Amino acid sequence: MFYKVEYQKRAHQEIEKIFRVLLPEQGLTVREEQIRLCHEMLDTLLEKKIALCDAGVGIGKTYAYLIACVLMRKYSMLAGRFVPLSSWPVVISTSSIALQKAIISEYIPFLSRVLVEHGIIQSPLRAVVRKGKEHFVCDNRLEQRLEAIRHKQKNPAQKEALLSLRRHYDMDEVQGVSGFDRRLVCVPKFCPRECPGRNVCRYQRYLDEAKNKDVFIQICNHNYLLADASHRRKDYRPLLAEYRALIVDEAHQLPEAARQMYGKSLCYDDIREIAYYLEREHQGMEARTLKSVIRNVLGIIGENHMSQRGLRSEFQWTEECALYLCEGIQMINEMTKKLKGAIPKWVLNRLEEAKTVLECFFRQDRKYILHLKVDQEHLPILCAASREIPKLLQDMLWKQELSAILTSGTLKAGKGFERTRQVTGLAELEKVQEYVAESPFSYEKNCLLYLPKTLKPCKRGSREEAKMVARHIHSLICSTYGHTLVLFTSYTLMGSVYQILRDRLPFPMVEVWRHSQEEIVRFKTMENAVLFAAGSCWEGVDFPGDMVSSLIIVKLPFAVPDPISEAEKEDYGTLEEYIQAIIVPDMQKKLRQGFGRAIRTEVDTCVVSILDHRAVKGGKYYDDVMCALPVCQMAENMKDVQMFIRSRKGVEYYLS
Repeated sequence: MFYKVEYQKRAHQEIEKIFRVLLPEQGLTVREEQIRLCHEMLDTLLEKKIALCDAGVGIGKTYAYLIACVLMRKYSMLAGRFVPLSSWPVVISTSSIALQKAIISEYIPFLSRVLVEHGIIQSPLRAVVRKGKEHFVCDNRLEQRLEAIRHKQKNPAQKEALLSLRRHYDMDEVQGVSGFDRRLVCVPKFCPRECPGRNVCRYQRYLDEAKNKDVFIQICNHNYLLADASHRRKDYRPLLAEYRALIVDEAHQLPEAARQMYGKSLCYDDIREIAYYLEREHQGMEARTLKSVIRNVLGIIGENHMSQRGLRSEFQWTEECALYLCEGIQMINEMTKKLKGAIPKWVLNRLEEAKTVLECFFRQDRKYILHLKVDQEHLPILCAASREIPKLLQDMLWKQELSAILTSGTLKAGKGFERTRQVTGLAELEKVQEYVAESPFSYEKNCLLYLPKTLKPCKRGSREEAKMVARHIHSLICSTYGHTLVLFTSYTLMGSVYQILRDRLPFPMVEVWRHSQEEIVRFKTMENAVLFAAGSCWEGVDFPGDMVSSLIIVKLPFAVPDPISEAEKEDYGTLEEYIQAIIVPDMQKKLRQGFGRAIRTEVDTCVVSILDHRAVKGGKYYDDVMCALPVCQMAENMKDVQMFIRSRKGVEYYLS
């Protein structure tokens, strides 16, 4: 015990030195909250516990957990004593590629240099980004694809992107590669040992570098982390080097990654791709049969689930659907028997995967929530979501002998972590601790929360609702002289309001639809523009300074009912219990994500408006909103909004 206390004390002293002396010397702003956060993270790692850390905007959690990892390695415990364990790397799992790039190219090089220069560590930190094979180019398949399109008409930009893959083996570094081309040229799931290019393969060289024993930090996304855990559970070869500490950043996205990882799906694009591989193996007849039969299966399922509003998402078993599903299963069974030994094993495996999804729907497998989505050709996508995600996460990750920190700005919902514990599989584990690192920003001074008392209930989706929302948005935009981000929960309402306001505002307007990063970049180049957005813009987008001085949240972000949430409802005795346990906490976390777009630096000032009558004083969810957000100044009328902006903005703000 003496060694543990003594070395833990030394580690804490080094934290103080790093944050109070070394990082400020390099021009980095350090705050007391950040130092305390690093202390908590280090203790979690040294004591082999699991921690849920809700880290507010601007807290600097990335430096906190990186420094905690470095000092954990320096003062790790073995056989009751603290000794260096340099051979034990850590894994940092994130949701976004942008954060991975920032960690590998900015945070780690900077921190490594500072710590080496001052003798905290003896050699530079080595890190590597680990990704799935689908992100990397197979040189052999790339040349085959280029030869196939050599004399064909192809989009010039896509062709140029393909050619550039000769220089870049990581496809994430190249813009313009189509999804179809990515699937055809990526490293296959099963690399043939007799591949002629194996000795000079860029992917194999990447793997050799990634497995170097000097690599201390392995960075990956949540899907790759879970794929590695699945490999270990099945006694397959692990994807990641052995590790004893795990950092899950953007941890609120982990359950969704698990749903993708442990679910099943089948769309016509998958079938088209398998058919392409069959044709390459000179199995043209089988390729045509596969496409024809499965297209019929999907077509019949689509017809059986069509309504006036489009495709119904919840799968309903009918005799006709069962008949065609059975036909598809039998066809694949016969095809795999016939082709065994005639085509590569990995192509047979793809056929088996397709058959598994069909069987899941045919048997109505209760382990899964069966539902449908729709593709670009209006054909259904068969989706099977696991009902056991929390248990799978618990078995795959948390029951292992490792220290773990799950961190995000939105792990806490309302007054606690109950919902996060539930969805991440941590609800029943005793070694889990919780802590909140509040944002250092002065919201009470720099943020005004506007809940207009003039809001009236309107029929959802009505013209009246669009007009009322447009009227409030117009007043707010004019009061703050543009500089506005408007967040919607409905693309339909967003389009209606945009059409009403497009010729009535004296400021440039930008509308962002799904995955339109170019429009966000364009908005950032403008001086006093207005950005209409939904979907992914609720989180992970940074608008510092006067770029966004007014954030308008049109509706409280309640999740749209779907088959997965409907299945979750079955676990609760009453609707009210379900709403309080699931619906409200999920809304609070999403609201906090949206609210986080408002204040991005210590000097930012912003008006945050919520145009939902349920959020105003006396409304059904007023208390839940107040519980979710930091303490701010409050306003109920437009005059207070105008006074706040005028008191915080200089003359130059209005001249832009």
